[in-house]
Amino acid sequence: MLPTHGRYSYSPITERPHYRWPNGAGLALYVAVGVEEYAFDEGRTEDIMAGATRPDMANTAWRDYGNRVGIFRLLDRLASLGIRPGILLNTAIYQHAPAVVQAARAAGAELVAHGHSNSDSLADMAPAAEAAYIRDVSARIAAQEGTAPAGWSSPWLAHSPITLDLLAEQGFRYVLDLRLDDQPVWLNTRAGRLLSLPYALELNDSSTMVGRLASAREFADMAVDEFDEMREAARQQPLVMSIVVHSFISGQPFRLQALTRALRHVAAAGSEVWFATPGEIAAVIAASPERAV
Repeated sequence: MLPTHGRYSYSPITERPHYRWPNGAGLALYVAVGVEEYAFDEGRTEDIMAGATRPDMANTAWRDYGNRVGIFRLLDRLASLGIRPGILLNTAIYQHAPAVVQAARAAGAELVAHGHSNSDSLADMAPAAEAAYIRDVSARIAAQEGTAPAGWSSPWLAHSPITLDLLAEQGFRYVLDLRLDDQPVWLNTRAGRLLSLPYALELNDSSTMVGRLASAREFADMAVDEFDEMREAARQQPLVMSIVVHSFISGQPFRLQALTRALRHVAAAGSEVWFATPGEIAAVIAASPERAV
């Protein structure tokens, strides 16, 4: 046998339990919106203009657009279509852009822990520091919102060898980092099971539009095609689809216009789809754990 991470075992999708989502639909769909804050000229950054000299005001300003403008237009557009998103929240937003959190609360969004800053990476941390970091992020959200976050999404999707163990030990119930399946999957940790919800690595504006230089129209076409294929497959078995966007990427006007076309197509499906937050999907599985593999 080849070496394996041991976090999950093989399971073909053809051999799964049959069930429906709460509204009777076969397809559950969530939209995740990354809301991020970066340390100026320190740590990791998401750049639209590679090779910029420092101090890098150009890329910094491009990212700042998301928390000054883009997030509010994204939230309004999603609300107009009846979609409550999961907000992947850097907790530095509480200090640097508090109006963003206020708008997310007003929109009925779920706040998903996304580290303190996207200049950080769990992969760079020693075990004790990583444990403290995860604990502090959870505590900050709990202090601000009155309840600890149920879900975690790692900055840069980066893990150390013990990240999943630490998340389970801290009480997180699900993680948004992996796309190994079209259904929720139980991950093995030293503290018991942790749920992985399907999280788009390609239907993700960061990896696709910034990383691969796809156009906004191409990204919208990807979303429409993914949705149409998933909706058809979900008539036979329950599935989960995600669309991942960021305030400073898809919040740019020309990208928002293209994304809106895709979202309107999705929203027009009506009762064939259950539009949910990630936490709502995870709660259904928690109530019937045998539904995940």
